[in-house]
Amino acid sequence: MGTRDAAAALGRTGPDAMGTAPFAAWSERHPAVSLAGYAAAAAEAELLINATAGHASVDCLAAAGARNLAGKVLIDAATPNDFTTPVAHPMPSPWGTPAPILNPAITDSLAEQIQRAFPATKVVKAVNTLAAHLMTDPTALAGGDHTVFLSGDDAGAKAQVRDLLTAYGWQGVIDLGELTTARGTEMIQPLYLALTRALGHEHFDFKIVR
Repeated sequence: MGTRDAAAALGRTGPDAMGTAPFAAWSERHPAVSLAGYAAAAAEAELLINATAGHASVDCLAAAGARNLAGKVLIDAATPNDFTTPVAHPMPSPWGTPAPILNPAITDSLAEQIQRAFPATKVVKAVNTLAAHLMTDPTALAGGDHTVFLSGDDAGAKAQVRDLLTAYGWQGVIDLGELTTARGTEMIQPLYLALTRALGHEHFDFKIVR
């Protein structure tokens, strides 16, 4: 796993802003997973997952190094949340604070920005429409019978991601097409936040019935 400062991440003793336990506690339960700087983690990886905060994703990937990303599949799971732009009538978030807006949206997406910044990387947008705990354990909800979406310009990369998701138990993988379709899945974020607030939890997902 890559981070800006591995020593600082392991040295934190208190929960983060979302109330999540410090990383060191998770690390103790998963000794096979090591922590390194962005560049070292990317250099060693066969497949990459962007799980950084969306507003910082391009900078974090730049810190990983374009050469370390080149030729590899990158699953982009991030959402381009913008917490800085003031909004006249902000939507409430599930945590009682104003919900962030999306930037970019409609005419562009974070996934496309990443692809433009790293043209030699095979970007696939996926698992950005659901809670983190379901990304790798979809069977925890309805036995995995719910929907995850793929967007990307490289058919081989999407096939590789589909195989990975299927191995984790996903039953409903839908390929939306080229990477521009990531605009749609990124813009699910306001609905996701509204549902989280209405339901009082994040243990849900979308299912396309056809």
